[in-house]
Amino acid sequence: MMWAALLLLGLAVLLLYARRTRRRNEPPLDKGMIPWLGHALEFGKDAAKFLTRMKQKHGDIFTVRAAGQYITVLLDSNCYDAVLSDVVSLDQTGYAQVLMKRIFSLNLPNHNPESEKKRAEMHFQGSALTQLCSSMQNNLQHLVTPSEMGLKVSEWKKDGLFHFCYSLLFKTGYLTVFGAEKNNSAALAEIYEEFRRFDKLLPKLARTTENKEEKQIASSAREKLWKWLTPSRLDRKPECQSWLGNYVQHLQNEGIDAETQRRAMLLQLWVTQGNAGPTAFWVLGYLLTHPEALRAVTEEIQGGKHLRPEEKQKNTPVFDSVLSETLRLTAAALITREVKQDKKICLSNGQEYQLRRGDRLCVFPFISPQMDPQIHQQPEMFQFDRFLNADGTEKKDFFKEGLRVKYPSVPWGTKDNLCPGRQFAVSAIKELVFTILTRFDLELCDKNAKLPLVDPTRYGFGILQPAGDLEIRYRIRS
Repeated sequence: MMWAALLLLGLAVLLLYARRTRRRNEPPLDKGMIPWLGHALEFGKDAAKFLTRMKQKHGDIFTVRAAGQYITVLLDSNCYDAVLSDVVSLDQTGYAQVLMKRIFSLNLPNHNPESEKKRAEMHFQGSALTQLCSSMQNNLQHLVTPSEMGLKVSEWKKDGLFHFCYSLLFKTGYLTVFGAEKNNSAALAEIYEEFRRFDKLLPKLARTTENKEEKQIASSAREKLWKWLTPSRLDRKPECQSWLGNYVQHLQNEGIDAETQRRAMLLQLWVTQGNAGPTAFWVLGYLLTHPEALRAVTEEIQGGKHLRPEEKQKNTPVFDSVLSETLRLTAAALITREVKQDKKICLSNGQEYQLRRGDRLCVFPFISPQMDPQIHQQPEMFQFDRFLNADGTEKKDFFKEGLRVKYPSVPWGTKDNLCPGRQFAVSAIKELVFTILTRFDLELCDKNAKLPLVDPTRYGFGILQPAGDLEIRYRIRS
């Protein structure tokens, strides 16, 4: 009888919730055809395709139902800053806690993204950034020596470009930020392989759609990575950067136990190393499949040969445009907030809408502004000089319907939510690409090969990853 009563109560709640209707001044409501589940399957399968369809149907703001949750999606890029600056009505900690638990088996009850970002900013700018970049450059140069790569000079080797870029930049970043295993190539390789096993399953872990076998693989990879990432093991390394020590000290001051500290290290490993490698893949992939762009970047690098190492990265408008264009095409994070109290928001056209307490708000810059055809002509096409003026200087002014847009692209977050490590990431990507193009011969195995399609399940999780790889061959120049 008790089970029957609970079942009836649950059905009553479900039916009540399913009766939700659009109130006055709320965004268009699209609940989908399936009760409770709504649009969850389509949303998770290919968020970009689904949200593009919803935008065409409803405009720049709409609310959809997905697995019992009502999500308002905002796609008016000129009002992102104003809306997301309200940290009272819109909370980013609740959903972050959910994802930390699902993906990293981590519970940090006092986790505050804003204060964490401020701590990180202290160590990723100014003299600390200079020191970090110098260490990164040294580590990369060590990793591309013939002995480390297992290559003889002028000997060709085949690889997938994604594996080549991701493994090199991951190892470089690990040595630089975590300061461990510098003289242990086998350990570095093992850490990278375990990280990739874990990273491949990250979208499924976030959506809780992994099967039993995938759950075991993720659990095994996490366990092995936690052992490598024990804070005491990392802290003893002389190469350890101050950011890591500061973060561990913060956890200890919060009374976080040793096991949770290890789990928090894996979170930081993914945050710091999960996007640079894939970005480098897309940059080199676009260059290899667009000869005109490759020539322009190569000529720019050659022109800066006489400059001091610290000056070579500063005056590179062509490469900077290539990177900006690559990020426009591949940066696809979903910025998510929980609506803690009813809130009125105003779109750039003056229309006002009401957000409902208990809903979730999502901003998806990949669709707007990055893939908006009113801002970027042929937005699906790679144009290496899209972010260059005719005189070769950086292009900053982009327009939509005659009005200048605040952002032509949002790869690093909005005004008050910028990634604190963005300058370090750009420096690492640039250093890798410049190193590869100056010290290696690099070419496609199939000169007519095209870039692989993106893995649509990665929409929402930072830089996109390919569904396949691009076969290359390379050799170290004599």
